[in-house]
Amino acid sequence: MSHSIHENITQIRQEIGNVELVVVSKYRTIGELNQVYETNQRDFAENRVQELTKKKELMPNDIRWHMIGHLQTNKVKFIAPFIHLIQSVDRIKLLKEINKEARKNHRVIPILLQVHIAEEEHKFGFSMNDLAQIFESNEILEFKNVELLGLMGMATNTTNTAIIKSEFKKLESFFNKWKDQMNWTTLSMGMSGDYIQAIECGSSLIRVGSRIFQ
Repeated sequence: MSHSIHENITQIRQEIGNVELVVVSKYRTIGELNQVYETNQRDFAENRVQELTKKKELMPNDIRWHMIGHLQTNKVKFIAPFIHLIQSVDRIKLLKEINKEARKNHRVIPILLQVHIAEEEHKFGFSMNDLAQIFESNEILEFKNVELLGLMGMATNTTNTAIIKSEFKKLESFFNKWKDQMNWTTLSMGMSGDYIQAIECGSSLIRVGSRIFQ
């Protein structure tokens, strides 16, 4: 017998303490999301722009929407007026487009840079070497209409917790190396299957979906 959404969120909040919870709402009905909302949850995330904009119209206005999926440059304009945080900025071309659309909307859009830490090649993200070069060149300072809050990463999809923790630890180490110089506040690591390991490795924000709706 499955637990209720309310019970699942209550348990997760007890487990994670002060770590920020973002509920992944993809594939979920408005009815399910309203149950989440009733627990005073206000941060929701989608990985597709079309789904995000549709749900924004149907859900309360005080929800803080996060983009966590691979974002095409031609879709940025649809979320630029309202998006709370784009967690999946994985290339300079996208960063330039977000900056441009933010300027059009008279906004400074908060972002995270996605770092590729998993063994799977199909996962997106900057390499740590590429990011280090970008930071050393101060190229990031050119983008006046984005606010870089920190980094996001996804571990390999495996049951081997040693691999997962090793990948999270590498990202935590890279984050800690640059956070003071870059004035970062947010390290987004951990999803339904690995958020406990992510928190042990220093995550300040987790993205949880299926664990809530099971």
